[in-house]
Amino acid sequence: MFEKKWFQTLVFFILVFLLILLISATNFIFDPVFKYVGAVAIPIIGAGILYYLTRPLMYFFMKFKINRSFSILLVFIVLILIGFFITMYIVPIAQRQFTNLVNNIPKMVDWAQDLITYWQANQTMIPQEVDKAINNFTDNLQTHIENVLNYIFGFIGQLISFIFALVLIPFFLFFMLKDGEKLVPFVTKIFSKKKAANIRSLLSKIDLVLTSFIQGQLIVSFSVGVLLFIGYLLIGLDYSLTLALFGMIMNVIPFIGPFLSVIPALIVGAFQDPMMIVWVSLVMIIAQQIESNFISPNVMGRVLALHPLTVITVILAAGSIAGFLGILFAVPFYATVKTIVVHFYETYADSKKDKEDALI
Repeated sequence: MFEKKWFQTLVFFILVFLLILLISATNFIFDPVFKYVGAVAIPIIGAGILYYLTRPLMYFFMKFKINRSFSILLVFIVLILIGFFITMYIVPIAQRQFTNLVNNIPKMVDWAQDLITYWQANQTMIPQEVDKAINNFTDNLQTHIENVLNYIFGFIGQLISFIFALVLIPFFLFFMLKDGEKLVPFVTKIFSKKKAANIRSLLSKIDLVLTSFIQGQLIVSFSVGVLLFIGYLLIGLDYSLTLALFGMIMNVIPFIGPFLSVIPALIVGAFQDPMMIVWVSLVMIIAQQIESNFISPNVMGRVLALHPLTVITVILAAGSIAGFLGILFAVPFYATVKTIVVHFYETYADSKKDKEDALI
């Protein structure tokens, strides 16, 4: 019985649950450790994302016989120039459009209330319960919108505080770019030659997964944002830059993001001109078709190999646990865990096969 796979699996899960129970019972020991990890997690994660984005640029500079330290300095100069360009030319326009959008919300609310009132007055088949629900929603429509705006402004305030808390990111990024290649030899030097090769293989797979997701997802999101901006300009949609930036940010979330990104554009288009709903939908469909058929296959390939249903489930679960940040990091975390599990399973299967071949 001890050799049966189902029994070994059962023992494994029992041990995992016992370990979780032990950690929860001794939380007072791990609590300071968790607080320390939480304090350094944001700079490390932020620097890690920038590391995967800027590492190709550093290697590009090094091809021209520029030493590593000066190449890193050039990378920081490029980042500063990009930040300066965004601050000087994009942020003011987006801020002005967002302010105009907020100022026009009362007019949109009045228009929506008049439309609902007219629709109710000319309908005779509405159940009483539905009619009450519509009246309640209409009477509190301004309050609902204000709550949403307060949530958005609160999120923006938290985001600003979050940005100011990221002053350590440049320091982490510098040392990641400078000494990132020393991590694998440092980790593997305490292991035997065979185990060290196995660990190098695992770390290489994790690096490939994170590189594919971070670089690919951001490049894809930027491309979609540009496509949406061009499309919104062509159809004459108001607040085109703000809505395109929102679409670009939401597109970072796999599968669900594109559906979320089109909602504000549809609402704005409906108030501008009902026919605009069709044009906005057409722009979104064209942008997503270009992204899914031309951009994503060439940028991300099929390295992640995650089923859409799995991704949606992981995102929803992470969102309920950790909010917006959980949604952002759910897919790369899951892909990394999957890579580790698959690697160790393949290692176990190979070792078992080698033993069977040795017996033969």
